[in-house]
Amino acid sequence: MMNIYTKSGDQGSTSLYSGERVLKSSLRVEAYGTLDELQAALGLARAFCQATEVRDMILRLEEALVPVMSEVATLGDKSDFVFAGTVEELEKEIDRFSAPLPPFRAFVLPGERQGSAALHMARTVARRAERLLWRLSEQEGVGRPLLLWLNRLSDFCFTLARFEDWKEGENDVVTEG
Repeated sequence: MMNIYTKSGDQGSTSLYSGERVLKSSLRVEAYGTLDELQAALGLARAFCQATEVRDMILRLEEALVPVMSEVATLGDKSDFVFAGTVEELEKEIDRFSAPLPPFRAFVLPGERQGSAALHMARTVARRAERLLWRLSEQEGVGRPLLLWLNRLSDFCFTLARFEDWKEGENDVVTEG
């Protein structure tokens, strides 16, 4: 039986996907750790969402995050897992889920339904991951498509939250701001 603990990180370093050891406090580790948190937040949202098409899409997003995390956890020469076509695919899905929704009027207050509230939480984690990756891009190479994809992902979480509420018969709870 293999233990879950290795003790290899007990001195404050960890291994990247590409094999190098880096400090656990590094911005790269913070970035892919936040992507891991995003994947967990999406899993929570999927568990709470009622609309089948939303749950199916969230699962696809969770699966898409695996190569994204691999890209962020890799130094040096790497093939980019996120590319311009991937960003365009996400934009098409945002448009598809937005099409039946009523016009957006103001700031949406999360919390009408558990699923949409969890999607709003995932949206904020995606925004944080994007900010971290922009900071990392100032020091090291980060593919522009990855940055754009994360930006669209947070938009998509917002759209899916609205869709979930709409599908379940709720209108946006808004506040004028």
